[in-house]
Amino acid sequence: MSDEHYFSADPSVAFQRAEVRATVWGHHLNLVSGSGVFAQGRVDIGTAVLFREAEPPAGGRILDLGCGYGVIGLACAVAVPDCVVTAVDVNQRAVLLANENAASLGVTDRFAAMTPDGVPAGATFEEIWSNPPIRIGKAALHELLLTWLPRLVPGGRAVMVVGKNLGADSLQRWLGEQGYPTERLASAKGFRVLETRRP
Repeated sequence: MSDEHYFSADPSVAFQRAEVRATVWGHHLNLVSGSGVFAQGRVDIGTAVLFREAEPPAGGRILDLGCGYGVIGLACAVAVPDCVVTAVDVNQRAVLLANENAASLGVTDRFAAMTPDGVPAGATFEEIWSNPPIRIGKAALHELLLTWLPRLVPGGRAVMVVGKNLGADSLQRWLGEQGYPTERLASAKGFRVLETRRP
């Protein structure tokens, strides 16, 4: 994607849509991704590992952090009728696609994508689901997580997938040091699925 990253707020690469078909937790999802957005035309390996190794959320308010075209939050919304999903991404193109996909799946009453400043200041969540943008760099990633993890209700959890070679184990330790006990739920294809709890 040239030298531009999917975490640009407004990607300059020409916008081309690409269909993605996925089966998640027994549900078929027909989605549209796009150029300038993470994992154009596919479900990336990390997200696929997350879906395979983690059970869907129990319900309640879910945050899809770094949503891209929306596949994680939309899978939650489709699989769990009792959940309400807020999806956030700095990439305006990702937000557009995620909301379009919610409309095509008929879940706009329980799914809304927006940029981070669109989330009400007092909003809290039972769960955060994320394939976090590790490549923004360690300092920016730590800032991102310390911005959103406090939005979990006490006892709430974050479920994240992180590449082992991208620092999953050191991230697990760091989260614990910040007061967010984190355990590894699974390890597959070079990825860790981590569960972080807010005490």
